[in-house]
Amino acid sequence: MDIDKYGPWAVIAGGSEGVGAEMAAQLAEAGMNLVLLARKEGPLADTAERCRALGAEVRTLSVDLLAEGAFDEIVAVTSDLTVGLFVYNAGANTYGHEFVTGDLERFRDVIDLNITAQLKLVHHFGNLMRERRRGGILLVGSLSGYLGSAQISIYSAVKSFCRTFAEGLWLEMQDHDVDVLELVLGLTRTPAMARAGLNMDRPGLKIAEPRDVAAQGLASLANGPVVVVEGFEDDVLTKSGHNRAELLLASRAAAQKLLPPPD
Repeated sequence: MDIDKYGPWAVIAGGSEGVGAEMAAQLAEAGMNLVLLARKEGPLADTAERCRALGAEVRTLSVDLLAEGAFDEIVAVTSDLTVGLFVYNAGANTYGHEFVTGDLERFRDVIDLNITAQLKLVHHFGNLMRERRRGGILLVGSLSGYLGSAQISIYSAVKSFCRTFAEGLWLEMQDHDVDVLELVLGLTRTPAMARAGLNMDRPGLKIAEPRDVAAQGLASLANGPVVVVEGFEDDVLTKSGHNRAELLLASRAAAQKLLPPPD
């Protein structure tokens, strides 16, 4: 980790568990100080203590990124810091449902968490990095953004938007010595996946570990605009094929095998 370029402070939105927590710990080991943002106070405090034990100075903010005033709170808690790295790891799917019978407000939350909140924070921290002519922006993406999916059509769509946004931002920031990377995740063994009840012990299932994903993302900061987590590169090629109907039906069948059995 190049502290001169990406330090001395990193802000991680979604930094309390899973990949975000592993990034925080690895950055702490590398000598970075941290601002960790997340909704859940318990996991946030646990990750902060883990990073402090590694020698990092850590600030935490328990915040719902969709709440009114969340952006102002984040700006306030970081206003006196030189933030050289911004990580957005908060774009989970918060609502899965068939679109036409679903709740539009809950779909809006998925859009706002993955797009609106992310863009506001990237705009803020990215502008400061541009002025200093150094820094890095790491956005956590998903294989879901390469192919539409039933029940998560909005989530797939916003993840597609985010990847394309990252590519354009990478072009814009090249002349200002600011690195931009979207790290595309496949199925990863995170607490969120466990809470969803996915069957991740199915024989032959390809699954990544948060520690490995975090390490690859941080090591790839200068290799943007898009890096796919190791082991999932062929999935991107498959999902980018031309026979979209065939791909969609095959993807749905595979996804159904991950779902918990009905009661």
